[in-house]
Amino acid sequence: MGEVTKTLELKLVDPTVHKRQKLRETRDAYQQALQAAFAAGCDTQAAANDVVVEYDLSGYAKNALKQYVPQLHNSYDADELHDDHPVRFTNEGLQLDHQPQNAIEWYVKVPHHEDYHLWIPARANPDQREWLEALYADDAEMGESRLFERDGMWYLHITATRDVEDKSAASADEQTPIGVDIGEASLVTVCHRDESGSPVRPELWAHDGKAVRRLRKTYFTAKRRLQQRGSKRIAESYGDALWDQIDDVFHRVTREVVEYAESVENPVLVLEDLTYIRESMDYGEYMNRRLHGWGFAKLHAQIRYKATETGIPVATVNPRNTSKACHACGEHGSRPRQATFRCSNDGCWVGEYQADVNGAINIADHYRSGESHRRSDRASRQKAGDDDSTTGGASLTGPQDSHADAETQQMTRGTYAS
Repeated sequence: MGEVTKTLELKLVDPTVHKRQKLRETRDAYQQALQAAFAAGCDTQAAANDVVVEYDLSGYAKNALKQYVPQLHNSYDADELHDDHPVRFTNEGLQLDHQPQNAIEWYVKVPHHEDYHLWIPARANPDQREWLEALYADDAEMGESRLFERDGMWYLHITATRDVEDKSAASADEQTPIGVDIGEASLVTVCHRDESGSPVRPELWAHDGKAVRRLRKTYFTAKRRLQQRGSKRIAESYGDALWDQIDDVFHRVTREVVEYAESVENPVLVLEDLTYIRESMDYGEYMNRRLHGWGFAKLHAQIRYKATETGIPVATVNPRNTSKACHACGEHGSRPRQATFRCSNDGCWVGEYQADVNGAINIADHYRSGESHRRSDRASRQKAGDDDSTTGGASLTGPQDSHADAETQQMTRGTYAS
């Protein structure tokens, strides 16, 4: 049995003038509270609580803020905020109602402030009907939700988690670990070993890595020039279009990764643990900006949920030395070029090897050697070390959200979220 998390989209249908005004009031108050807590440098929930408690928001929005702002400071080292953040609500914030006899079947209760809520009809992605019905029947767990306005229309994105049966009940000895290396040169690289231990069927998405790098460079260059001309709104609109193109690449590539795994007997996809990747990124200001802004988290999340939907297990390992060690002899080597690994052992048959494939094999080998981490285990370890308790007499308002959204730090773009 495994878990899969999906982002469901609801489009709010023709809210009245009064309800539109209330939605805008909620958005404005949320963004003001977010800016204030971020500017105050709040790096714990208790510190954020002292700021956001004064704003006219529901407890669900305040609690989401108190979780979100410390993450911006502690995990993502953000130095500025986008001015159009969606309103976040914790897992108990929304309520769904289903009236299948009506032309518009779904209704959602959106929190406005502590004593006032808005019931609004909503249309859903028809491909997500089964998920919404599971959520309504309590067969899926509701996570964080996000409210935002785009082109005059209001949307709700809701994360939902449900259990799925594993496709393979193979033992660890019978499994085929497939290493998944995510990078800038090749967007994703996968490889596994055959029964004799030889690396087989490496596949690289190098062309897509190049395409995404080009789009990102275009985005940053155009944004800087447009902002210098005072065209901030045009810059944002142009940026959204480019990020939509990047999202399309991500979705296609991660789907193809899962299709690769489906073609292997008893597969398990092995990813690098993002916790260690974030901690090890210290390559100078320029490279840090590029790598921290790279789509590691989004690619990981999409591979996880798409694999789990098909019943393919996913594991994570510490990425230590996966790019430095030779997959054949274990000696450390060098990277004379971005895509080339050179083994330092003169007696090793490898000599020079494709660097991303070498990394993918090492990732798979870490899992084969018995090192893997489940998400729940990592969450427990992280919580034990976090300073997010209510200290100094501060109190939190409303219930806390215990659900970890697979794409927490990525704003969902596009008409339908998958």
